[in-house]
Order: sequence, then C-alpha cells, then structure tokens
Amino acid sequence: MKKCLISLLLLLAVACSNFSSIEKYRIGKPGESEMIMPLFTNQIPEELQFLRLKAGPLSRRDMKSNLYSTLKSRMMATVLDTANTGVGIAAPQVGISKQLIAVQRFDKEGEPFEFYVNPIIENYSQETQWGWEGCLSVPGERDTVLRSTQVVITYRDQDTWEMARDTVSGFTAVIFQHEIDHLNGKLYID
Repeated sequence: MKKCLISLLLLLAVACSNFSSIEKYRIGKPGESEMIMPLFTNQIPEELQFLRLKAGPLSRRDMKSNLYSTLKSRMMATVLDTANTGVGIAAPQVGISKQLIAVQRFDKEGEPFEFYVNPIIENYSQETQWGWEGCLSVPGERDTVLRSTQVVITYRDQDTWEMARDTVSGFTAVIFQHEIDHLNGKLYID
C-alpha cells in the first residue's frame, strides 16, 4: 500500500509539472547538465514557427525541480559554447516554451550570467539608440536595431518567489530587451 501511494504521488508530481513531455525530453536528465542544447533557428520553418510562439510562465514548482536545474545548466553550456558564444539566451531558443532567460550582466563586476524567471519589461526609457545585434537563432546575420537605453524589469526571485525589480542601462538593457522579445515570439530581425 505504501509503495502504491508513493508511486501515485510521484505520478501526480510529474503530471502537475508545467513542462510538456517533449520539453522534458529536450531538457534531458541531470547527468546531461553540461551538454549543449540544439539551437532553434530561423532557417528551419518548423523551428521558426516555434520561435514565434509566446512562452508560458514557469511555476514555483517548476523552479524547484531537477528539470529546471538541468535546463539552466544546459542553457549556460549552450550560450557559452565556444563555437557560437552569446551574451544572452532565452528558453525558446533551445525548444523550451517557458519564460526563462539568461543575461550576461556587463553592468556588474565580473560580468556574470544571471537567470531571470517570468521577466517582463515594466518601463522603457524614451531615450533610444541604434546598435548592432546578432542572435544565436539567426545565424550568420547582424543588423542595427533601435532599443531603449534603459529599462525597468520585473521578475520572480528564484529563492523567495517574490517579485523583484531592477533598472538596467546600456548594453545590458539591450540584452534584456532582445531576450524578453524571444519570450514574446519576436526576433530582432522583425
């Protein structure tokens, strides 16, 4: 009876996960956390169609899961891949339609990569500037994009689940705008 109850609880926990079965497959197992994930690009019609979707939110339960931990590790391995290094990455770029981004914080000492859950841009500065951009999902291309020079972002704190807010300027603000666009189904080439 006890084994049956434990099995039922595990099944219920998996069923309540916000990750689809295909996303679970793409994320992989904890032992695969250092493996680079395949990037979705605009060069394959089915992948471009996926990149155009609005990503769903992550739940608090998702953030406490091994899947979330593995996804973060694999996203980092992907964005730091020496064959194709980036300064930010969004979960949709690796086939996971969830609101998770990693941004290199050039505005902080050591320029660390940080993850943001369910981020939104609350405010865009009126001051804008043209700048060069590229994208891991748009290989071999670069173009100029008009972006706000400062943004206010809100997101869920990974430890407390409380809403957090940050004001970001300069190139780091550009990265946030680019990555949050991915969560809304937009590419910089739009």
